Amino acid sequence: MPRSLKIYVTGVVTLSAFALVVATLVFDANPRIALGPSSLLGTSVAPPTSAEILMGVAFWITLTLIASALPVKLPMGTHQAVAMAPIIAAMALGGPAVAGWVAAIGTTEVREIRGRIPWYGSLVNHAGATLPAVLGGMVVLAIADPSPSTQGAFGLDLLATVAGSAVFFGLNTAIASGVLALRTGQTFGNVIGGDYRDTAFNNLALAPIGWLMALSYSILWWATLLFALPLYTTRMASARLVEMRDMFTQTIGALAEAVDKRDPYTARHSQNVKMISVDIGRVMRVNTAELEALEWGGLLHDVGKIGVPDHVLKKADRLTREERMIMNAHPVLGAQIIEPVAKLAAELPIIRHHHEWYNGSGYPDRLIGDEIPKLARILHVADAFEAMTAARPYRMTPLSAEQALAELRKFAGVQFDPVVVDAFVKTHHADGVADAGRPAEPRQIPLIAQAADRMTAASVESATAAPAERV
Repeated sequence: MPRSLKIYVTGVVTLSAFALVVATLVFDANPRIALGPSSLLGTSVAPPTSAEILMGVAFWITLTLIASALPVKLPMGTHQAVAMAPIIAAMALGGPAVAGWVAAIGTTEVREIRGRIPWYGSLVNHAGATLPAVLGGMVVLAIADPSPSTQGAFGLDLLATVAGSAVFFGLNTAIASGVLALRTGQTFGNVIGGDYRDTAFNNLALAPIGWLMALSYSILWWATLLFALPLYTTRMASARLVEMRDMFTQTIGALAEAVDKRDPYTARHSQNVKMISVDIGRVMRVNTAELEALEWGGLLHDVGKIGVPDHVLKKADRLTREERMIMNAHPVLGAQIIEPVAKLAAELPIIRHHHEWYNGSGYPDRLIGDEIPKLARILHVADAFEAMTAARPYRMTPLSAEQALAELRKFAGVQFDPVVVDAFVKTHHADGVADAGRPAEPRQIPLIAQAADRMTAASVESATAAPAERV
């Protein structure tokens, strides 16, 4: 475990345990949590016994255990369940201490029992729910009427529950995202943006559901069980969002693979470009939406080659001027193919401009410098490196990683954005490459120059050689 993660986990667990102990000693359980009649609607009843209160706490722990049983794994790696609703209900009914104990025990997952989560992961998962539950319960206690007896108090009770839920959700999200960010090396913002931007509304909708569960419990405890259906529906909505994204990505990947398989030398080219692009993006700390655009844009950047005839695409000899024009049209054709898909609007600039040169001599629009979309500049570097280190029909001997990296540096500021090249050097794809800044070893026929001679437009051929323009 990295030292930073160890310190983080230790701090969260210690703070959570301290908060739970203090809450238990300071805050008595609200009688409303007792498993039995309540005075919420003005009904006069005898004070609940300690056994009834413990039975009520056990009831909410059981519901939370059930709600935690089937978490949904989100794209960035965090897991999300609908346990927030019963924890909120326990928070509204019993106060900070009860909410803390329900969260601490009730968030036990099947994955933990089966040993699929490391011990520190289990500790921080429970702590990440317990501390927010205690603090959220304190917010509810500060706002709500401690003994609501009229319908007019319901609005204040709901407001208090929603406010406590916001504290719970925000802090729980921050703790879970912090753990994942430290464990995987992703940025904190990307984890939150990637895992919660599409599901945040579903989670916040659990607040009024939790309040209604608490209200139903106070009137007729077993009526709370009727909320199993909306909770399951909420869980399935989150699962469907993840499944739809995965299906969309798989469909894009299948299309990219179909394009790549037209030429046996480009098998998995798009997959490799996607991985390299995303890694560069992470080094450059692009946001979550941009990482997703690099992922899908990397897969689809060569989709326009569907319109390139085989005699041009697979030709091993020098391309004629007419053949170069056909090949160089594939970025525009690819953008035209993808344009009707509204979900891929962010990927269009990547697909159209991934062959633009930093000095303005690329194609199709001869953009220069920062005029080229940042993500297209990132993909250009990834595309070139992958192509240079793989065999092609016009160049059967690929470059070594060291030679390819030297070429990227040589053409930084000419063909490639120097900032992107520097970011690529920091990825694992450049690990172990010694003296990568030196020029590539002399070759009888420069391999990079061969690629440039075949792919760049006639007006560019007299300029500098281009690394792997035919990819």
